[in-house]
Amino acid sequence: MAEEKLTSRSENYSDWYNELVIKAELADYSPVRGCMVVRPYGWSLWENIQAALDRRFKETGHTNATFPLLIPKSFLEKEKEHVEGFSPELAVVTIGGGEELEEPLVVRPTSETIIGYMYSKWVKSWRDLPILINQWGNVVRWEMRTKLFLRTSEFFWQEGHTAHATEQEAREETLRMLDVYADFAINEAAVPVIKGVKSETEKFAGAVMSTTIEAMMGDTKALQSGTSHFLGQNFAKAFEIQFSDKNNELQYAWTTSWGLSTRMIGAIIMTHGDDKGLVLPPRLAPIQVVMVPIYKNDEEKSKVMPIADGIFSQLKNAGMRVKMDGREEVTPGYKYNDWEMRGVPLRLEIGPKDVEKNSVALARRDVPGKEGKVFVSQEGIVATVQTLLTDIQAGMLAKATAFRDSNMFDPKDFNELVEVVQKGWAVSHWCESKECESKVKESTKASTRCIPLDQTESQGSCIVCGKPSKRKVIFGKSY
Repeated sequence: MAEEKLTSRSENYSDWYNELVIKAELADYSPVRGCMVVRPYGWSLWENIQAALDRRFKETGHTNATFPLLIPKSFLEKEKEHVEGFSPELAVVTIGGGEELEEPLVVRPTSETIIGYMYSKWVKSWRDLPILINQWGNVVRWEMRTKLFLRTSEFFWQEGHTAHATEQEAREETLRMLDVYADFAINEAAVPVIKGVKSETEKFAGAVMSTTIEAMMGDTKALQSGTSHFLGQNFAKAFEIQFSDKNNELQYAWTTSWGLSTRMIGAIIMTHGDDKGLVLPPRLAPIQVVMVPIYKNDEEKSKVMPIADGIFSQLKNAGMRVKMDGREEVTPGYKYNDWEMRGVPLRLEIGPKDVEKNSVALARRDVPGKEGKVFVSQEGIVATVQTLLTDIQAGMLAKATAFRDSNMFDPKDFNELVEVVQKGWAVSHWCESKECESKVKESTKASTRCIPLDQTESQGSCIVCGKPSKRKVIFGKSY
């Protein structure tokens, strides 16, 4: 039973990605153009992402709720920038129950409007604030060019929506949730992101300020992996979210919204994957350890399986996500390749000789070939495996960080910027004008990814026009 090899990343990165998503059984194409079916293995990965984020949301005082999928079209039209930003992507329902609707309904592209309407009913006094709500669900944006997980017409995500009594509180919330996203990406997904502010051109439609976590993929393109928006009073004024303050004066609330989607699965695939398939971080992997028992006949099986089952129980009881591959219709070699394709962090092999020696073989997915394989004692196997999983998680982050840093450049002039954004990111002073931003995009197809928050303001000259600049921006091609 031979499997076709993946197209190599160096040969065609896009084909490699598309083939891998299908072969690893993360997702499949839907009969509806631009939509996807997330398969159990992919959904299990998403569930682990959900759990890691949900825990962080609740630790920061947020609660979950759910709001309707269908939104009156007039709601979107109340916030001018918002409707202009989303109008090309809207899916609109005009018939219900066989009759034309009095008012068309939009399948939510995001929920600021419907939630703003509800908040206007719930908020009357300063005592009603803050409202800190998150929603897990799906949204629809009618994308023209789609790619599984990265950009689909329907996708799954969480969207947080908060309302506050003061501007300062809302701004603090915006950055707090950006920090939550960065903490998740770095420590759970092993994706080294950069926190920053979006340009006026690239910000969310209707926001005062948009912040983002940007990640570098294995082909050096940027992926916007999560965003947090300070909405000011724009939506509060559009939907009359007003409250009586402590002086009994009527005020508009200050609101935020923030979201991270199944696009993060794409980020994990492209940050860590190699020519053999997925490489999943242990903290999120659906299966952390796969066990492959090796035997040629019933006699060997009777010796191997009791020991293998015992180790399986130890690992499972220790809280690890472990799977026993008991398939007898395929060879051990086929199993190795299969689980490498699926990115399982650690493979445990045990055969008759291992039983005699009281040992097992452990193969790390993140370190290919013989270098990643060790033989260890069955004694203390739980501690050994836990240590290895911790090492794999740290090693993946270190490798991805080193790759990103080695592909970030500080060009000396515009001509060099044009050159370096073909192979990575340029970190350059920029005067923050739309004209210079457009010139870079027209000349290189690279956009401003973010103005990094972790920088000290310094005097410099715009890489494009030479005018004074206080901050650097990241230019890069993106998904």
